[in-house]
Amino acid sequence: MTYTNLALAVLKPIAGSVPIVFVGVGDPVGGGFVSSLARPDGNITGFASHEPSMGGKWLEVLKETAPHITRVLAIVHPETASHQVMWQSIEEAAPRVAVEAIPGHVHNGAEIERVITSFAQKPDGGLIVLPHALTIFNASMIIALAHRYRMPDVHALAEAAAAGGLVSYGINWNDQFRRAAEYVDRILRGAKPADLPVQAPTKFEVVINLKTAKALELTINRDFLLRADELIE
Repeated sequence: MTYTNLALAVLKPIAGSVPIVFVGVGDPVGGGFVSSLARPDGNITGFASHEPSMGGKWLEVLKETAPHITRVLAIVHPETASHQVMWQSIEEAAPRVAVEAIPGHVHNGAEIERVITSFAQKPDGGLIVLPHALTIFNASMIIALAHRYRMPDVHALAEAAAAGGLVSYGINWNDQFRRAAEYVDRILRGAKPADLPVQAPTKFEVVINLKTAKALELTINRDFLLRADELIE
């Protein structure tokens, strides 16, 4: 079993015929890992990460959490196929919420720091952190920069909100890994990965860090608070 596009890209060419069950892989068809979701073929199957349309949803969540923002920077790894489509979703949603969306193309921590620092020179900005091994590895730095420049930030992982990010909206990973373990069990009992369809996530959760909201002097809408799965105080 493996997690993220990056890890699967490393494993795929060396696995031979060994079955692989993945979790947290965005756009597995576009990424060339499986031929289709219904019939993966080959030795790879698993559980897809966030749908490309989530880009626009993250923008809406951020705007609902911090209504004053008029500009948004999306942290994008430009070579990742799912990021390309997520960015399109953000770009399409931006006029609906009266926000100017800007892509920040990054490949390493230094570039992340550079694009955030540059973007933060103008007021009323917010930050969308797209899910990727790069942003997960650099989450602490991203959150620290958001705090330094007093920028509301939205993440895909609940762990980021727990670490000080303002809000997260994303997959319930406990559910994903439980379902992946069931696939592993079925394969060990003789099932073929090609016969097990790639499945999309079905459970999502919102986590709001009220300590960060207070530091940013934000008053979160009561209805939105009631919809949250977890509030960090």
